[in-house]
Amino acid sequence: MTPSKLTVGRLIERTQTMLQLEHIPETNGLDRVVENPDVSSPGLAVAGYVERFPAQRLQVLGETEIMYLRSLPEEQRRRQLATFFSFPMPCLFITKGQMPGPDLIQLAAENGVAVIRSQLKTNEFYTRIKLWLEEEFSPTTNLHGSLADVFGVGLLFVGRSGIGKSECVLDLVERGHRLVADDLVLVRRRAADVLIGRGHELQRHHMEIRGVGLVDIPSIFGVRAVRVQKRIEVVVQLEEWDHDAPVERTGLDTETTPILDVEIPKVRVPLNPGKNITVIAEVIAMNHLLKYSGIDPAEKFNERLMRQMRGRTDIARYLQEDNE
Repeated sequence: MTPSKLTVGRLIERTQTMLQLEHIPETNGLDRVVENPDVSSPGLAVAGYVERFPAQRLQVLGETEIMYLRSLPEEQRRRQLATFFSFPMPCLFITKGQMPGPDLIQLAAENGVAVIRSQLKTNEFYTRIKLWLEEEFSPTTNLHGSLADVFGVGLLFVGRSGIGKSECVLDLVERGHRLVADDLVLVRRRAADVLIGRGHELQRHHMEIRGVGLVDIPSIFGVRAVRVQKRIEVVVQLEEWDHDAPVERTGLDTETTPILDVEIPKVRVPLNPGKNITVIAEVIAMNHLLKYSGIDPAEKFNERLMRQMRGRTDIARYLQEDNE
């Protein structure tokens, strides 16, 4: 799911408090679309060298650039600014609450570029806006399932409707683990391989238990029984028991499933009467923690078995060659 278009006006509205923004009213261009999550200083572009100027990015003028422009003769400054504003940049930020000169405001207005002041220092401004833009432009999707924090591991339970995902997570919460989202999980990719899941704001950590109805988890189990978001680390596929279906018995053949182009480990758990799925979920989480720390129980068992088989083969060969 691709995010909706971000305009300069919407950017100002959503980050005005966080970035301490003030739009210079003489300039317009609030309907320009921000299509690139990168933000940078124009650097040599304000000095007239525009061969490698990335105009599609959000532009930021700090104290150094403003002082440089003020040091120029008026005619030279207007000429260089005219070249600078001729590029279709989304908008221009000015940090540290500096007031741009009248020629900069005039040329920005003539070219339809919004000029926005921030009271933040340049480094702080970059830090805050980059984090916000990364969040805004990161890919998202919605998944049908239940997400729980089990021993610090994000387990995403999926399966057909009514198979028992919510009941399993409810049992985990009763055992001291934490609910993140039930039924609808909003997933956002951060960086290259990190998936963050959270519930919809209207859900407010409610669960639907068939036969009971809506259950308010924080009210029943306390605020420590829930968390706002969690990284998705393992997908647990709940399936109906099929005697003829192949089932992984050793754990050597690991399976993954793609979510937003990120491969996530997947564990299939067939359900049959009497199976304690809650304990199994806890074991899945602890087993993932072991693998994360560099210990793979299945691999270690297989190595031990192969070592034992090689030892027996060596003894048999020795006895065959011993003709005394």
